[in-house]
Amino acid sequence: MNLPQAIELANAFILPGFLTDDAALDEERRRNEEAIQLLSAAWWEAPIGSEQFSYDLVRQLADRNRPLCDSYGADRLRDLSGLNLARSLPVADLVHGVAWMQGRPDAEVAKTAGFEARDLGIAYVEEPVYGKVCGFDIETTSKDPDRGYIINLGLAFMDLTPKAMPHDGHVAYFGIPDMYAEKGVPLTEIHHITWSDLKGKRPFREDRKVQEALLATFKTYPLMAHNAAFEDSWLMLHLDGYAEARKAGQITLIDSRDICRRIDPDVRSLPRESGPATLEHWAQRRGTLAAGEAERHLGLDDVFLMLKTVQAEFNERNLFPGQREEAERKAEKKRPKRRKKTKSS
Repeated sequence: MNLPQAIELANAFILPGFLTDDAALDEERRRNEEAIQLLSAAWWEAPIGSEQFSYDLVRQLADRNRPLCDSYGADRLRDLSGLNLARSLPVADLVHGVAWMQGRPDAEVAKTAGFEARDLGIAYVEEPVYGKVCGFDIETTSKDPDRGYIINLGLAFMDLTPKAMPHDGHVAYFGIPDMYAEKGVPLTEIHHITWSDLKGKRPFREDRKVQEALLATFKTYPLMAHNAAFEDSWLMLHLDGYAEARKAGQITLIDSRDICRRIDPDVRSLPRESGPATLEHWAQRRGTLAAGEAERHLGLDDVFLMLKTVQAEFNERNLFPGQREEAERKAEKKRPKRRKKTKSS
């Protein structure tokens, strides 16, 4: 498929119920997801104001794809890799997140980080961190944003200081198609959200007040999430205006998983298969989650846990203003004093 074909597909009108057999449903889904990938890439690469189409076209195609996936069967798609979920944030976003927390230019951080940000861990600990962030987490019915629905979100704010507490927490649930009243909510074994939590709730894509409030929040405060590429990918296709604000440089992302991987020395010494950078294991090491206690996998609970764990890691590395100097003064006091030389010696 080429770009003109992708645009034609996105603008096509599909009659409801026209696709009935599994093969046709799956083929149309595959074509939609390929088109979404092509359209997104072309839209991002075009200079602002020179795009061939509005990003609304991409979101609308994703909206059209989800009912196809519902009809085909969410469980049947669960193990199929999608095209439109980013595995990590772009290097420029990771660099900008560090620069924002340290109040210095991106170019300065990038210089320390080096090629492909391989030394970004050094930049993280070069300067103190400060400011206020918005912790954010979502629970969904799929790993892929063009196949599933946002059913739960949590957000809270916290100042980057040694003893701050998360505050102004907010949680919300959102509806999904009625067919899941009988089928059961997908991925319920992970997030433990059931139909009774969602019954009668407005779908996220239809909740204009929530969408407007979220977009205004993300334009005001950096969005911090654990594996922020996941939230970013979902917001691109679910939150109106988000992609446009991202492209205009109005939204800052901070990935707490990247913080863990870059500055927590335990990550490098633990087996990769143990998942040392997962929020649950990181929180257990930093004491914000008791050993043996499990992560809740609910929006607001995970936000509070993430923010407190980031704070604990920054405290561990003396990254808040004045901490490094205080640590050096304490270390100096503990050093044995050198005896003064006498004439006889």
